[in-house]
Amino acid sequence: MSGRTRVAVFGAVATLAAACAMLPLVDKASWLVQAALLLAVQTAAGVVARRVPLSRPLTVAMQALVALLLLTVVFARAQAVGGFLPGPDVWREFGQLLREGADDVGRYAIPAPATSAIRLLLVGGVLVVGLVVDAVAATFRTAAPAGLPLLALYSIGAGLAQGGSGWLWFLAAAGGYLLLLLAEGRDRLSRWGRVFGGGEPGGPRSAAGFAAAGTGPALAPVRTGRRIGALALGVALAVPAVLPSIGGGLLRPDNHGDGPGGDGGGTISAVNPLVSLQNSLNQPQNREVLRYRTSAGTTEDLYLRIIALDRFDGATWSASERRVTDVPVPLPAPAGLAPGVRTEEVTTSVAAAETYGQTYLPLPYPATSVRFTGQWRYEPEGRTIVGDHGQTTKGLRYQVSSLLVTPTAQQLAAAPAPPGELLREYTRVPATLPKVVSATARQVTAGSANAYQQAVKLQDWFSTGGGFRYDTEVRSGSGPDAIARFLEEKRGFCIHFSFSMAAMARTLGIPARVAVGFTPGSPQTEGAMSIGSKDAHAWPELYFEGAGWTRFEPTPSRGTPPEYTIAQTPAVPDPGAPSAQPGRPTARPTAPSVDDGCTGRQKKLEGCPGAAQQTGGGSSGGGPSPAQLTGTAAAALVALALPLLPMLWRRRLRARRLGRDGRDARDAGERVLDAWHETTDSAWDHGIPPDESLTPRAAVARLVRSGRLNAPAAEAAGRLASAVEQVLYAPSPRTPGDPAADAELVRAGLRASAGRRGRVRAELAPRSAVRVRWAWGRCWSAVRERLLARLRAAGRLLPRSRPLP
Repeated sequence: MSGRTRVAVFGAVATLAAACAMLPLVDKASWLVQAALLLAVQTAAGVVARRVPLSRPLTVAMQALVALLLLTVVFARAQAVGGFLPGPDVWREFGQLLREGADDVGRYAIPAPATSAIRLLLVGGVLVVGLVVDAVAATFRTAAPAGLPLLALYSIGAGLAQGGSGWLWFLAAAGGYLLLLLAEGRDRLSRWGRVFGGGEPGGPRSAAGFAAAGTGPALAPVRTGRRIGALALGVALAVPAVLPSIGGGLLRPDNHGDGPGGDGGGTISAVNPLVSLQNSLNQPQNREVLRYRTSAGTTEDLYLRIIALDRFDGATWSASERRVTDVPVPLPAPAGLAPGVRTEEVTTSVAAAETYGQTYLPLPYPATSVRFTGQWRYEPEGRTIVGDHGQTTKGLRYQVSSLLVTPTAQQLAAAPAPPGELLREYTRVPATLPKVVSATARQVTAGSANAYQQAVKLQDWFSTGGGFRYDTEVRSGSGPDAIARFLEEKRGFCIHFSFSMAAMARTLGIPARVAVGFTPGSPQTEGAMSIGSKDAHAWPELYFEGAGWTRFEPTPSRGTPPEYTIAQTPAVPDPGAPSAQPGRPTARPTAPSVDDGCTGRQKKLEGCPGAAQQTGGGSSGGGPSPAQLTGTAAAALVALALPLLPMLWRRRLRARRLGRDGRDARDAGERVLDAWHETTDSAWDHGIPPDESLTPRAAVARLVRSGRLNAPAAEAAGRLASAVEQVLYAPSPRTPGDPAADAELVRAGLRASAGRRGRVRAELAPRSAVRVRWAWGRCWSAVRERLLARLRAAGRLLPRSRPLP
């Protein structure tokens, strides 16, 4: 296997290794096998084109054509001409698939189904990255910049995937890139000849040089490079394992425990609720995620709860890592619920959409028993049920028995003090919390006789009396001052309202946490309730002994305030109208979806928000969608690649001018002139522009003087000048020495005399790259002149006027 072929093969391996980071995004890995087969054909086409040989642009163009044909055969064969040639119908089919793929990316949760559109995005993306890597590493022979497209491919998968195996994908991607660099280094050494000693000077290896490079044992520099790469990769993996973790358990959705059975060991930690909320509510359409039927007379209090956030660090709320057990039947009685509080047993049947793959089971609170299929575990403190071994809600049907707890205002006002341990844990606030939070809480609740009155005053201040405005365009924010900024700006959505009320309640000594889940949804004609992605919501739960964890609703225009938080004022009856039946109504509008107008709270207050406030619904935080992340990564790749084009062009030109492949004695003159042109361009890159009016000796004298060359470099420049004079003027030119080596010596001397800034400037932004623009200008002028000449010959253009004699 030749050096270039080895580089091409390892470039394809590196591309596939980086693509492995996207395996968690799709539920089946068959697309990667398909991508590997197509990438192998594309890489083989490049190897053949370089063997012909074709020019470098034609090689890349041929590979792109092969990739297009492959994608046509796999994804649009029915629309192709002859089953493989792309025509107008193929382009329309590709456009339709790309639109569907962009829609599917926003529609499905991770892992998404491997639809044809998603497979086209994945396989096509791998082929594009593989083409760029092969062109940079094998065609243009600069493997190091090939890490940029590989990094972009890996970053997309690693940024969107969630799970605890990220280190495995990093190891695969880093290992593939390391193999590519080693293959390129070995190829470079084999083209330079025997530089590093591997045996005695007169030994067999010295006689053959590196003519058989790649067939014998690894050379010392290659072995050293492998050791350094393996050591660096090991350090990169080992150091994060021993350093303290930054993220905690917030972003680890798959740590559900050690499996069923046993003593109930294992711990869980929650999916980031902010990210989940923002991703759900930022969808362009309100897609249905759950549908349920319930025996409850009213659904306005039937919130479906996913998880409770009980840890507050002053910057945000998160879920504590808890021990999990097997799901008990029935579930334990809810903590703090006294017999005197009115409850109603409710049965709810829930069906999750195939596109909804949540790790936690949405349940009415508090659930008393759950019937389901699959592997699930129970966390007692938050009364949540979490999937085990990758179990999700995708397409799941389950039945829940729960209690509809309806305490009275008198019972909450007379609630005794909570248990000491619960009080200490759920009223803990960090010292970094701004003082304005507790000061505002005391100011708003001034004059309250008990914790219940304080809680109601906080809720009413946020929802109606504090001048707050519901705004989905406000970002969620972070940092210890996020709540203080929200209290000052008074604009936000459910995350801001629930987080702030729970934090202020804790400063008043009221146990508080934040629940994340769904509002009850919208009624359907057949009697079922539909919950869409825009019904995702967050609300505070406050603890009152006797009632347990109790829901409050501080977010304006979202959800329904509980009846026990609304002051009951007797209405004056109309003598001419029949009296209303006592009790709560059996059916009232629930949380608004994207098309619903008012909530029960707003109807009580005789006000509805405008259409502008309803737009977008929910707690949209403006988080980036997968399509936006993909576009951002592509834009970043382009932004990184464009500044490197002058450097890549200079390296290619230098390698062509000073290369030794295919050169013999008949090319001596060409070698000398190429080395001379490279020397003058290198001087130009270091700030010494060429002067065509000078003789070679005068140009060298100027170069030595302006470039402050050392003795070896000055002598090499003198030899080059003599060789150029021989080639240009001598009848039988003599070119002693190696012109390419002399040019490298001069370039090394220029780099040595230049400062660090000058060296970086000469490498990344070479001044001689302006020759590319000049060349394009000459080509355009020549094309234009030929076109004008043909038009004149055809009689369509008058000849140029000539001056009178």
